Amino acid sequence: MNDFYDRLAPFYHIIYKDWDTAVETQATQLSTIMHDHWGEKAQHILDVSCGIGTQTLGLAAKGYSVTASDLSPKEIQRAIEEARLRHLNISFSVCDMREAYNHHQIRFDVVISCDNSIPHLLSDGEILKALKQMYACTCTGGGCLLTVRDYDKEERGQGLVKPYGVREDAGKRYFVFQVWDFEGEIYDVSMYFIEENRQSDIANTHVMRSRYYAITPTRLMQLMEAAGYTSVTRLDEPFFQPVLVGTRSA
Repeated sequence: MNDFYDRLAPFYHIIYKDWDTAVETQATQLSTIMHDHWGEKAQHILDVSCGIGTQTLGLAAKGYSVTASDLSPKEIQRAIEEARLRHLNISFSVCDMREAYNHHQIRFDVVISCDNSIPHLLSDGEILKALKQMYACTCTGGGCLLTVRDYDKEERGQGLVKPYGVREDAGKRYFVFQVWDFEGEIYDVSMYFIEENRQSDIANTHVMRSRYYAITPTRLMQLMEAAGYTSVTRLDEPFFQPVLVGTRSA
């Protein structure tokens, strides 16, 4: 997984049609969800899978105090640079979410992990370990917010192509897609960026590979409860993926 995201870091924004707009839109949506569930208390945020900053940057721009970590050193480097360009004060560090409290050693109003990061952990046991660390990072009365794919709706099989589309970036054109290969509830992902230099006939293919556990939102909610969160709820409308929220009541 480290190698996957280290290699993806320079290309990550190309996944989106307009990454800057996505940063702003997602921050608005997440801010509304957090306010609805935890009110004005939700001011200090920990993002345990920040990547290049898709959620972190927008939340910090809205005035939240944000601490962010990720397993990938190169994504953290990219996130630091993106924050610098936007004049945002965010504390970044490299950390495996399964060691979140051991690493950060403080509590936050809301702990988040977005964009289907949790399913990189390939068993219920590994996910529960991460959720317990996230719980330990959560203030009493605060909460946890996860966004994940709805794997109940995903086809299983081999050679499943998931197209993202054609992107333009820095004078080059990219065709972006994934290929999924399932084996039980675990699937291999190959992420392709076919890069065309429009000033020549040369095209380069960049491919990164990783694995995911197709855990259902219902099972993930059960694991959130097992970690200690209460009032665990699924929200389908406010975000582009299902959102799971839970509260630390004691």
